[in-house]
Amino acid sequence: MHREPVLPATSSLICLVTDRHVLAHAAVRDDGLWLRQLLALIADCADAGVDLVQIREPGLSDRRLLALVRGAVDRTRTTSARVVVNDRPDVALAAGAAGVHLKDDQRSAVRVRALGPADWILGRSVHDADSARRATESGAVDYLLAGTLFPTASKPGRRPLGPDALRSIVGAVNRPVLAIGGVGVPEAAAVAATGAAGVAGIRLFRIPPGADHRTRIAARVRALRAAFDSRGTLH
Repeated sequence: MHREPVLPATSSLICLVTDRHVLAHAAVRDDGLWLRQLLALIADCADAGVDLVQIREPGLSDRRLLALVRGAVDRTRTTSARVVVNDRPDVALAAGAAGVHLKDDQRSAVRVRALGPADWILGRSVHDADSARRATESGAVDYLLAGTLFPTASKPGRRPLGPDALRSIVGAVNRPVLAIGGVGVPEAAAVAATGAAGVAGIRLFRIPPGADHRTRIAARVRALRAAFDSRGTLH
């Protein structure tokens, strides 16, 4: 399966991964408050130039997940950010999202691809070079998310990949690879040095309450982008 690139032709790809427990400064049982806060963060990140917003919210009911994705699509509509939904092509279609992100499992990317429009973005999580090769052999996947790269509170029991393993993943495939897990601005240059296409994160975009979120997030995105700019465009 041959596919033309559907991702932005930039020097890097930067992805916000949502987690209402971390990124919403509110008790998660308060639907209205965490939803408003999470959507505000998504809007701030999209305005700052984030390329992808990955909605990863296990445990939400279908109704709540659909409301979140619809809100994310609405708040990113006038930006270049594109919304993908973890493992739920049905919700992605219903909400008008740009695509789906799949786990590193046996689910067929080709079958998921057939459910959406031709320009649907399809991503997949991988954890080593072998899984990266398997994920891309059909040609149905547009990008890979490799992790956990460094130690992180989000995956406390997982052994980090490290830059050498990330470099092996990048070298094994012909698709953009984003690194996730313990990646901050200081680590972005090390990620860029592996040949990876960009970074993704949850806490990467967490700004303490009371701070100027929009200004701080914009500065963070600029700093992340700067680590990749010298390499030119991805496509």
